[in-house]
Amino acid sequence: MRSCYGRGAPLRAAIYAACLSAFLFFGYDQGVFGGLLQNKDWLDQFGHPRDTITGITVSSYCLGALFGCILTVFIGDILGRRRMIWLAMTFIIVGASLQTSAYSLGHLIAGRVITGLGTGIDSSTVPMYQSELCKREWRGRVVSWEIWFIGLGITIAYWIDYGFSFLPGSVAWRTPIAIQLVFAVIVTIIVWGLPESPRWLAKRGREHEAAEVLCAVFDLDEQDPYIVSEIAAIRNAIAIETGEGAQKISALFKNDILQTRRRVLLAWFGLFMNQWSGINLVVYYMPTVLVENVGMAASRAQLVAGFVILMFPVGNTLPAFALDKLGRRRTMMTGCGLLSFCMMMISILLSFDKEATSAASIAFFFLYMLIFGATVNVVPWVWGPEILPLEARARGTAISVSSHWMWNFCIVMITPVLINRIGWKTYLIFTITLACFVPIVYFCYPETSNLSLEEVDNLFLPEGHKVEAGAGGMYSGSGESVVVGEEKRLNRMIEKV
Repeated sequence: MRSCYGRGAPLRAAIYAACLSAFLFFGYDQGVFGGLLQNKDWLDQFGHPRDTITGITVSSYCLGALFGCILTVFIGDILGRRRMIWLAMTFIIVGASLQTSAYSLGHLIAGRVITGLGTGIDSSTVPMYQSELCKREWRGRVVSWEIWFIGLGITIAYWIDYGFSFLPGSVAWRTPIAIQLVFAVIVTIIVWGLPESPRWLAKRGREHEAAEVLCAVFDLDEQDPYIVSEIAAIRNAIAIETGEGAQKISALFKNDILQTRRRVLLAWFGLFMNQWSGINLVVYYMPTVLVENVGMAASRAQLVAGFVILMFPVGNTLPAFALDKLGRRRTMMTGCGLLSFCMMMISILLSFDKEATSAASIAFFFLYMLIFGATVNVVPWVWGPEILPLEARARGTAISVSSHWMWNFCIVMITPVLINRIGWKTYLIFTITLACFVPIVYFCYPETSNLSLEEVDNLFLPEGHKVEAGAGGMYSGSGESVVVGEEKRLNRMIEKV
């Protein structure tokens, strides 16, 4: 087992550092371009592109990320979590270098597509890797911290853009783009010394290595009840899923005993809801919105946008500490309802086309970002890796994240046109979609807080096929040892399958 960070707390800290750095980059990369679109030197360099060309340039990154997710579907399970993260960082380093050195739109777009390819792989792999290396009672909070770092990255990007906007020449926009390289190099170095996911190792028949990883991460002995029950639960889950043929790509859409198709659709639609909340209208185009819809000067718009984006990580602080107590469903439904109200108020205030009411709409942009950071920003990213069965987790997570990038591309592509052509009516679209999401979550999504990944399987498995041990729990038995009892139950499980 590879580990350069010892056992227990130092190793867990290194895992968190790698995953959080990856998501800090993710956020920075999403936010950095939004703050450059009103930069005079950037506009002069690329010929003051019209709204459709701006949409294509910005959204090309999302299109690359979509292809990164598709690539992960086919090779993610072959290479494993660590090597996929390395591959992602390679694409990001190449793409960021091309963007930094761009002198034409074609050159810039090529760099954004390649950077997006790496980000698609990164965003498909990191949440899954993190979920598979933490206890169930930590999982919601740990993944929430990753999303908190997205908000932090976006905020850092906006303020770096604002600071460099006072410098003359191309350094004002090339330097913020080049800073992406720092994050990619940091992640590459940290991941080199980390272990592979124990669930991926177990799937490859390397169960002893999987146990070693769990022992190292949690600083426990191999005979500790937690380690024994965790390995047994993983083994049982693999027996069921292999018997159902869940390892095949076609099985992702199969209505089998695991309800794989339903679970993939739930994970996919979770990130659909994340995007159709309208968040990337704000993240990518907040300065443009303030200039075009509110009527601010470009420099003031950049400053106000920085404070609006700051609400993102502030709001995200609540689930980072308490998502497992708040619950996934209640957090998501509350968030969608409140965000719908914010979008409705923005639309109403902008519709008067008066300076006072347009300025008042800024308050609801602040409130929107605060609520989004605390709710809809987090839950779909947590749901994806935990709601999918083990054999479908790598491919299923990639498919669910493809939803994020597919609709991200769509929204980022059309937003400049919508802002310029229909103005305040743009926000009515998201008012309606957010209101529709509340009953969808209520009727379609189960509560998964504080359940192990194997216990989540039990929410979907029929009676008689449920996994009999949860992560962190002992098997029940009539005086028989944990190991012997597990073997007997495993044999019965295989017979049923």
